[in-house]
Amino acid sequence: MTRPVTLFTGQWADLPFEEVCRLAAEWGYDGLEIACWGDHFDVEQALTDDTYIPRKRDILAKYHLEVWAISAHLVGQAVCDHPIDARHQAILPARLWAQGEPEQVRRRAAEEIKNTARAAARLGVATVVGFTGSAIWHTVAMFPPVPAAMIEAGYADFAARWNPILDVFDEVGVRFAHEVHPGEIAYDYHSTVRALQAIGHRPAFGLNWDPSHMIWQDLDPVGFITDFAERIYHVDCKDVRVRTGDGRRGRLASHLPWADLRRGWDFVSTGRGDVPWEDCFRALNAIGYAGPISIEWEDAGMDRLAGAAEALGVIRGFNAITPPATSFDAAFSTD
Repeated sequence: MTRPVTLFTGQWADLPFEEVCRLAAEWGYDGLEIACWGDHFDVEQALTDDTYIPRKRDILAKYHLEVWAISAHLVGQAVCDHPIDARHQAILPARLWAQGEPEQVRRRAAEEIKNTARAAARLGVATVVGFTGSAIWHTVAMFPPVPAAMIEAGYADFAARWNPILDVFDEVGVRFAHEVHPGEIAYDYHSTVRALQAIGHRPAFGLNWDPSHMIWQDLDPVGFITDFAERIYHVDCKDVRVRTGDGRRGRLASHLPWADLRRGWDFVSTGRGDVPWEDCFRALNAIGYAGPISIEWEDAGMDRLAGAAEALGVIRGFNAITPPATSFDAAFSTD
């Protein structure tokens, strides 16, 4: 099935937007999943400067690139998170952090996500990819003992904060694709089920499928595609290698930095890890997913200029798997 292959610019936001466009075009990408940080896409400018989006479009056109989705991972993280601390100050625009009072940070982040939907609509993009944050992720170890009421309150908090945001998404005809990821309200299979229940399965809220976060949690990324088929709004291709089994390297990675060989797992260049890519692409074909395939390149042990080009070749190969027009066994029929 032919689908456009894009490069997620989040890990490239230290480079100017035009330079990332030049590189992506040189490697042969069809477009970008544009991050709303660095100089790649500024939500405030997109809504206040009538020349901003045309100028971005001109740069994309110069390099024959398209855009199908923008990313609001960083701001989305602050909508529900508890605690709000120095980690958020490091990733948020100063105007959203302000004095750092937690509830005000959450409210400003929520307004920014609403504006991101409006900016996406102006850009002509139908999908915003991102995180939600979570009021209960810090309880995941279940000690001190966590009352069931606290977990329920966490999902209720998510619904209360995100339903008004999703109202704006509905108003402007844009969908939110939540990346199922540790640290979020939906981080594995059952938490995804619960999160969708919390917001009444409203169509404005779907999923960004990224198998890398599933593999190290021992989740089946193929089964996730088929079970949540109607909610797969966007696809990110990132790979991971798991190295547990020696009695020392654990799933929780021991607070060790990326690429430290003592870690139990690490992100690696797409195609070099444990994700069963062919099975995944066959499942995407089976559910009829026709949206972009975005390569989110992360590998702390490999040069990104080599890795992003190599990853594109890997994904192009799997993306080229096309369902047949007729069944292979039709030739056996006498009709």
